Amino acid sequence: MADSEQLGFEHMGLDPRLLQAVTDQGWSRPTLIQEKAIPLALEGKDLLARARTGSGKTAAYAIPMLQLLLHGKASGPAVEQAVRGLVLVPTKELARQAQSMIQQLAAYCARDIRVANVSAAEDSASQRAVLMEKPDIVVGTPSRILNHVQQDNLKLRDSLELLVMDEADLLFSFGFEEELKSLLCHLPRIYQAFLMSATFNEDVQTLKELVLHNPVTLKLQESQLPGPEQLQQFQVVCDTEEDKFLLLYALLKLSLIRGKSLLFVNTLERSYRLRLFLEQFSIPACVLNGELPLRSRCHIISQFNQGFYDCVIATDAEVLGAPVKGKRRGTGPKGDRASDPEAGVARGIDFHHVSAVLNFDLPPSPEAYIHRAGRTARANNPGVVLTFVLPTEQSQLGKIEELLGGETGAPALLPYQFHMEEIEGFRYRCRDAMRSVTKQAIREARLKEIKEELLHSEKLKTYFEDNPRDLQLLRHDLPLHPAVVKPHLGHVPDYLVPPALRGLVRPHRKRKVSSKKVKKAKAQNPLRSFRHRGQKRKPSAAPS
Repeated sequence: MADSEQLGFEHMGLDPRLLQAVTDQGWSRPTLIQEKAIPLALEGKDLLARARTGSGKTAAYAIPMLQLLLHGKASGPAVEQAVRGLVLVPTKELARQAQSMIQQLAAYCARDIRVANVSAAEDSASQRAVLMEKPDIVVGTPSRILNHVQQDNLKLRDSLELLVMDEADLLFSFGFEEELKSLLCHLPRIYQAFLMSATFNEDVQTLKELVLHNPVTLKLQESQLPGPEQLQQFQVVCDTEEDKFLLLYALLKLSLIRGKSLLFVNTLERSYRLRLFLEQFSIPACVLNGELPLRSRCHIISQFNQGFYDCVIATDAEVLGAPVKGKRRGTGPKGDRASDPEAGVARGIDFHHVSAVLNFDLPPSPEAYIHRAGRTARANNPGVVLTFVLPTEQSQLGKIEELLGGETGAPALLPYQFHMEEIEGFRYRCRDAMRSVTKQAIREARLKEIKEELLHSEKLKTYFEDNPRDLQLLRHDLPLHPAVVKPHLGHVPDYLVPPALRGLVRPHRKRKVSSKKVKKAKAQNPLRSFRHRGQKRKPSAAPS
């Protein structure tokens, strides 16, 4: 085969059961990282691989790991069942995601390969029972793995063959340095290791020296984000903070952005301010909050991926700001103590089929921008990133464009062609909604949601285990209503829609009401019927 031709999965010598699982995933050809890493891993080499977010790194190590374990069981002498593969990740959500991907790829060989995740919220006793069955692959955060090793629930010294460190550049920054060094003392002297990372920094170099033996380094010559034919990146300059809210309202309420979208802000308080603002206009959204229980966060992601709701508001502050190298987890500032130190939002979490990423707040760093933008245009799907910029943030925007432009210096973020004067008619509505979202309302909303999610996560845990279908009835985008909601704001009269946008906007369909209900409503509330007639009246033509 010529070097210029792409190496397909069918040419890698994989087990037919793995090929069938790959086909079920809809992967017709491997990504660049998969094409380069899988053959090298199957040759028994240690790997240090850098590839951008969403490039298929999980499958790049999961497929050779499964293939090597299957080959060992089929060709070698019968050996005692033991843990032979270990996957270390920095967050609980990533552990759950990695376990899910490995199980999907092992769907046709589930009797031969068993996978366990010890980072879930179960108590130690239930996890001990799982580990006693000696699964072939164990997934978890370094702290959980070390805890089980020290309690003799997990023995790796005589059996481990494959070690994976996923998102390796985050393991130290999340405070796992001491746990990792302690854990390495419990591993055998010889094993095959893979380090997968989105960036190469000092932490990755340290891990390389600790873990890898004569590794092959893969620095793929690809941009950190997909090209413009797949990912469109725009910026829109908003003169004031009010303009940002106004523009977001118009984009969502007029359905100018279709499909599922992620809204990124810089603080948790801003997340709830934005959600309550959208709630004023009957635009459902949910907040992915690190203060919520793990079960709730995973349920939000799962329902978003299944299409239960189209808008999630997230913050990457806890991921990129709170973890500080050299500090113990849980000893940060008072405001960060409620956050789960093993919870990740912007980095690595696999949101499915995201059409648009909206940076309502400018990312705090160019790296944060890349991790946010990496939530869309994953695999071969198209995506859009729209960044709201205030005039005072132009210098920070320049740093982002400098990183994205590279050597060419070409502008990566194109101006978003939108005329704010066309939506001036909505400004009074926007101001009305912003006034309703007070600091007190935000505090009440956060407290209410945490109480409800704790109830769902703990008291109903046993019930949902017995009735899994009822779990789908839980919604995370229901109105919180700590602020006064004015029902008329949920409807957009036709006369407010700019003429240039009327062909693009989905028509507002009024609910049909029977004549009996109308008569009853008039009798009970004459004022209500008067308002109803007033809304139905067509507006007079505007003066020329």
